[in-house]
Amino acid sequence: MKKIVLAITAALAVNLAYAQNNTDASSKKNVFATESKKFTLSTVTDWMKDKGVFQNLDVSVTAGTTGIGIDVASRVHEDVQLRLGYEYMPRFKKSIYFPVEVGGEPAELYDANGNRIESKFDRLSKMLTTFTGYSVDTEIEMIGKPTMNNLKFLVDVFPFKNKHWHVTGGFYWGPSQFASAVNSTEAMTSLLGVGIYNSFYERVLNESETGEPVMSLTIGGQPFNLELNPDQQETILKNGRMGFRVGDRKDTGEPYLMEPDENGMVTVRAKSNSFKPYLGFGYGGKLLKSRDDWQVSFDAGMMFWGGTPSLITHDGTNLTKDVENISGKVGDWVDLLGGFKVYPVLSVRFTKTIF
Repeated sequence: MKKIVLAITAALAVNLAYAQNNTDASSKKNVFATESKKFTLSTVTDWMKDKGVFQNLDVSVTAGTTGIGIDVASRVHEDVQLRLGYEYMPRFKKSIYFPVEVGGEPAELYDANGNRIESKFDRLSKMLTTFTGYSVDTEIEMIGKPTMNNLKFLVDVFPFKNKHWHVTGGFYWGPSQFASAVNSTEAMTSLLGVGIYNSFYERVLNESETGEPVMSLTIGGQPFNLELNPDQQETILKNGRMGFRVGDRKDTGEPYLMEPDENGMVTVRAKSNSFKPYLGFGYGGKLLKSRDDWQVSFDAGMMFWGGTPSLITHDGTNLTKDVENISGKVGDWVDLLGGFKVYPVLSVRFTKTIF
């Protein structure tokens, strides 16, 4: 029994000694790690101070072709500065007009002397007003506006000793949609009329094939069928669909008529890549001769859209890629956007040095 007690006591003593050794080793290891960490942080801090990395802060307001914005900047090298900011384009509006066309014929026709003559549109418009009470204008107004807003990350490199000139590279990032156009409130009556007429056209076409009435309604439990006389049906079928002539489809050569959607709306959305690289240059200096903490600078460069921007209508047609021979102001806008694979950037920046 005595031998057993002595054996147990000896085992406990050995375990306690081993645990103590491990604790001492662990403590030494933690102390070493802590000292190493302190040494590393101190080294990094000293290095940043010595090299001037993130030792200053500039805050700027900007205005230019990409909108109005704000950014912050700090140097990471004597000749290199990082900028991070946000820009927002004010929502100013511009009217765009789409002419109405019926069966490939413009809504307004003129003779050789410039006198207005009756067109298919005029005849159908009178019929439509008789049936529905709605009149259709010869053109619809769409309201276009920019929707651009982007975050930006830029790197300025100052190649000269005076630090006035800089070369800039970086990127803008934001929503792919940068502009949109929606029909005006005044155009909604015309769009409703066009939608009703095209519904008539489809139903007359179906009636000629299936014998179904143009429209069936149930009022107070009683069915009512709207039917057109043969002359009216022939007029509708002969003249064809009503829509807003935009241009010709590239794949078939047929006219592209934009028609209102099921909600009686017409929309166009301009899109590019969300990620847009930037390359440019600029010049800056003191805003006030007596103050070193206020500067002004001017930048010029290019934002790369990533190819030709898309103009997508509500029916999925891409006006810059699927349609050609677009006339009028609409064609001018489409040609302008289709010709630019980069967006010109011009801006002025007012900067206050915080520290």
